[in-house]
Amino acid sequence: MAARRYDPERRQRIIDAAIRVVGAKGIAGLSHRTVAAEADVPLGSTTYHFKTLDELMVAALRQANEGFAKVVAARGAFQDPALDLADELAGLLGEWLAGERVGVELEYELYLAALRRPALRPVAAAWCAELADVLAERTDPVTARALVALLDGISLQVLLTDGVYDPGYAREMMARLIP
Repeated sequence: MAARRYDPERRQRIIDAAIRVVGAKGIAGLSHRTVAAEADVPLGSTTYHFKTLDELMVAALRQANEGFAKVVAARGAFQDPALDLADELAGLLGEWLAGERVGVELEYELYLAALRRPALRPVAAAWCAELADVLAERTDPVTARALVALLDGISLQVLLTDGVYDPGYAREMMARLIP
């Protein structure tokens, strides 16, 4: 009987491969087989670490959500009441959309997959709630939720139309919501 190869990074490689597969082929192209091939691991490894595709997508969505969270954390301006919140949000959205568009599209594809895959809903909802909590430090909870919805809406419009992000428009719309 062959000894098992110790590979502590295998689970992470599988998640990274799933993200690449979704980026290249969409959710429809995601399977244990395509991920195993992309990660260069045996098929059994993907099913060992992730019994279902939903489990794998949850892990991929959690990791993808970290991309936006890192942009928010790197800005670090939401706690400073001297800074204009609408300006900061418009700048944040601009940074995110100016990055690699494939990464942003991937995050939204996984995020929107929650419409058909209930297992993803708690992760998508947590992302919205965490961002709203950050924004609620500068405004009230209801306005914070509305700002998250506006950020989502503007992002989706830019992505779906291959449009150019208009920071002036975004800033004006956010300023209308902020008391």
